[in-house]
Amino acid sequence: MAEAEREPQPVLPFLKPFYDAVIPLAWPLVRVAVGWDLIVHGWGKILRGPTQQAALLARDGTDFGVAFAVFLTFIELVGGICIALGLLTRFFAAAIAIEMGYLTFHQYWGNGFSWLNRGYEYTLLWGMVTLAIALRGGGPWSLDRKLGREL
Repeated sequence: MAEAEREPQPVLPFLKPFYDAVIPLAWPLVRVAVGWDLIVHGWGKILRGPTQQAALLARDGTDFGVAFAVFLTFIELVGGICIALGLLTRFFAAAIAIEMGYLTFHQYWGNGFSWLNRGYEYTLLWGMVTLAIALRGGGPWSLDRKLGREL
C-alpha cells in the first residue's frame, strides 16, 4: 500500500529539485488562469451593459432578463477575481461550474463537441476545471488559507 502512495521518481534524477520547487506553484497557476479567463468574460459583459447582455442571452435561448445578466456578470467578474486570489474559492468555483454545466447541456450540447461549431467543448472544459477547483478549494497559497476559513 505504501508503495502505491509514493511519488514516481523522475527519469532524469537531476530534475527532482526543480520539480520539488515548482510543484507548489501548480495549483495557484490553475486558479490564476481560470480566474483570468473569467475576469475577461465578466469584463466583456460590463462593457456590453446589462441590457445588451440580457438580449444576447435571450437570443441564445436564455431569456431570464436583465437581473440574470447582472448576476452572471457578477459571478464571472467578481468570481474570477476571487478564484485567482483564492478567496471564497469553493463558492465561486461551484457557481461557475453550475453556470458552465447549464451552458454545456442547455445551450451547446445539440451543436456537438467542437467549439468551432458552437459546441460544448469550451464550456465543458471550464466547467470540469471549476468543479475541480470547487472540490479542492483554494489550496495552500490562497487567501482562504491565510484567513483560515473557507466555504
